[in-house]
Amino acid sequence: MRKSEKKIERLINYRRVLIKLARDNEKNIFSHQLAALTDATPAQIRRDLMEIETSGSPAHGYNIENLIESIDDYIGKESSKNVAVIGLGNLGKAIVNYVNNGSENVNIIAGFDIKPEKVNRVIAGCHVYHLNDLDKIVDEKNINSIILTVPVRVAQEVAEQVTQAGVTGILNYAPVNLNLPDNIFVENRDMIAAIEKVSYFSDH
Repeated sequence: MRKSEKKIERLINYRRVLIKLARDNEKNIFSHQLAALTDATPAQIRRDLMEIETSGSPAHGYNIENLIESIDDYIGKESSKNVAVIGLGNLGKAIVNYVNNGSENVNIIAGFDIKPEKVNRVIAGCHVYHLNDLDKIVDEKNINSIILTVPVRVAQEVAEQVTQAGVTGILNYAPVNLNLPDNIFVENRDMIAAIEKVSYFSDH
């Protein structure tokens, strides 16, 4: 049975906050405190933590280290480790910098492009390979997720190449819906639509 996408998203967010608290030598946290630091209610947090078989104390709340371990056990600490980005333009470079400098659990280990001036170089600390080498590098580095930052006109073609290489997860920044097999998980990030949404609600 497939786990709830929203629940996994919340647990990842809880873990990110908890890791920071642990680094600051905090030992325990109550659900209402975690709620104040995340986009969830105390009741939702308690339900999520009960479902991963973690319980707290009325007097002391939840032990932070135990919570991190329980979330790791449930969603897999290494499950999203091997990630690559296709398209090393301004957006691709910014994503590599942001992820590799800000994530405890995800590391972008390869980049792909077709432009000669970018291939066989290290950009933002990431080695860039030619897209023609995708199958080989995906297999060698056991890459299971791809971040797609390519132009709309080639997004579908590149996404199909990605799935044929054995990758089963795509974070798509191209503003287009991808037509892919049902076993491929796609998360879309349409920044133009998001900005338009923010602009609309800022006026209403």
